[in-house]
Amino acid sequence: MTTQIFLASTVYGTATLAAALDADCFAPADRRILLVANNAATPETTPSVDEMPGFERLRGRFDDVVSWNETITPFHPGGWAPRPDDVPLWERHLRLAWDLGDDDVELAVESIQVNPAMAVAQIFTGVPVDVYADGLMSYGPTRNKIDPLVGTRVRRLLHLDLVPDLKPLLLTEFGVEPEILPTDVFVKVLAELADVSGELPPVGPDPAVLLGQYLSALDILTAQEEEDLHVRMMRGAVALGHTRIVFKPHPTAPATWSRTLEAEAEKLGVELTVLDTPVLAEVLYQRMRPALVVGCFSTALLTASAFYGIPVARIGTGTLLDRLAPYQNSNRVPVTIVDALLPELSEQAAVTAQESGTATAELNQLVRAVGFAMQPKIYPELRTAAERYLSTRLNDHTWRYFKRRRLTSLALPGAVPAQLAFIPRNATVRRVARRARSFKRAALG
Repeated sequence: MTTQIFLASTVYGTATLAAALDADCFAPADRRILLVANNAATPETTPSVDEMPGFERLRGRFDDVVSWNETITPFHPGGWAPRPDDVPLWERHLRLAWDLGDDDVELAVESIQVNPAMAVAQIFTGVPVDVYADGLMSYGPTRNKIDPLVGTRVRRLLHLDLVPDLKPLLLTEFGVEPEILPTDVFVKVLAELADVSGELPPVGPDPAVLLGQYLSALDILTAQEEEDLHVRMMRGAVALGHTRIVFKPHPTAPATWSRTLEAEAEKLGVELTVLDTPVLAEVLYQRMRPALVVGCFSTALLTASAFYGIPVARIGTGTLLDRLAPYQNSNRVPVTIVDALLPELSEQAAVTAQESGTATAELNQLVRAVGFAMQPKIYPELRTAAERYLSTRLNDHTWRYFKRRRLTSLALPGAVPAQLAFIPRNATVRRVARRARSFKRAALG
């Protein structure tokens, strides 16, 4: 008997798994279990995946639905992992609780580098693992070093083709090959959700949709800066001629942000609709047919453009590239991709023409250079590619993707300003530096 266990924490992730099953990306199995995890800060007050609108349309792909939160209560899914000595006990417990018996188990998880995915993979020791990714982070490096006992078991990375011809870096340190989930099958699954996602407020034709992300919760922006970002989104959309605005706030964002936008909409004389229904952005695209989607670096910007052909625009990415800390922050590659690929909201001609900022070949080079600078110990083989890019492509625009201090610590091109590049090659300067070091040693001695 073979049992496949699919771990999901969002409706979007569950839809990705449903599409993968519809596309026969997984081999036949005797039993399929959907293991749902509620990773919200306070799961007790936040609906779980299986309680969200549209879930019942996805439920039929799985034989059973099991709650990870209930399994490990009172621990939180994002902060708990088994102690190494307890792993055999936990596997026996789960096999009994989930009626697995002696079945061969296969896992499909998201975000393998963090819990709960890592915890589940550690408990089921030795079983094969597939990783599925639904966002832009799959194109970036693995955020931290993964235990080889887990990483070497990963067979493939299933991902959506958000940026055609851009190859993911995630898990390539283990030789994991990416596999594209068919776009048409995924869009078909999303269409199922659009039919049953509940009532949406009436909106006139061709609205502009603004996407909120709650970046202040990640300590990237202050609450006031994020409010101002939303206001700038609205002003930019209005400047492009849009008079109907739909704001989709992050589910956990404070209600005061909506009131700020409402006041601004009144000043600008535009019609604003604030959504308080927890639906996917892709459901809005199908139900409202927007004329423009505006956001910071949300994956939904790329699904709008790549899957639905909707014009998109970015805003605020320059600030985020400057603010993200440390440099290896896992949001850096998503922000870099959106900044390099999509038109800026204030550049009206570029938004209207939907001009791509960077060709895919150059974007691959950029992502690999940024990926090495983020995780040089995990991807040492990318040093040559990073040096080549920094030696030939570094200019006033591409500097935004790097930090001089980071390049200096890694001895990469660009660490020394161009006007001072002669110094390491200057014999006189080197001689003075050697004398200074000798005097320093003598003084310390």
